[in-house]
Amino acid sequence: MENQLPVVYLSILLVLLSGTAWIIFRQILKTRKVESSFSRLQNKLKSEKGTAEEYYELGSIYLDKKLFVQSVNLFQKALKEVEGEAKENIALIYNGLGFSYFAQEQYDIAIRNYKEALKLWPEYVTALNNLGHAYERKKLTAQALQAYEEALKYEPNNQTAKRRAESLRKRLVTT
Repeated sequence: MENQLPVVYLSILLVLLSGTAWIIFRQILKTRKVESSFSRLQNKLKSEKGTAEEYYELGSIYLDKKLFVQSVNLFQKALKEVEGEAKENIALIYNGLGFSYFAQEQYDIAIRNYKEALKLWPEYVTALNNLGHAYERKKLTAQALQAYEEALKYEPNNQTAKRRAESLRKRLVTT
């Protein structure tokens, strides 16, 4: 029994270290892929005009890096290149642009962009959630609740919309 205790201890340690190494390895691969795309797109767009998809992809990377001013510029360039794109793709660009403005606390501009996204794709649940969040930040509780309820109409199991709508309903009842 005494000889087995170190073996069990080492086995558990080995399993934990292997799991940690696997998680780190996956994160490194993911980061490397993003950085590779970032570098490729930056170099391409410096030397030539890009497509709406390329501007959107680079804008999204800047958004992930929390470089909001740069992401706004890229999303605006993407909007200039949208000819021939599907409405859903253009809505994605408007949503990204809205999120960039939201992150800079420019809620009115964010709301305008979320609404543009929803004009193109009315059942775009992410844009509805983002619109609701922007309304909340502006203390427009009724409009926020309406946006979340609209999101739940299209996606009844949307946890974000459920949670926020319930919270807002409680707030509206107490006021």
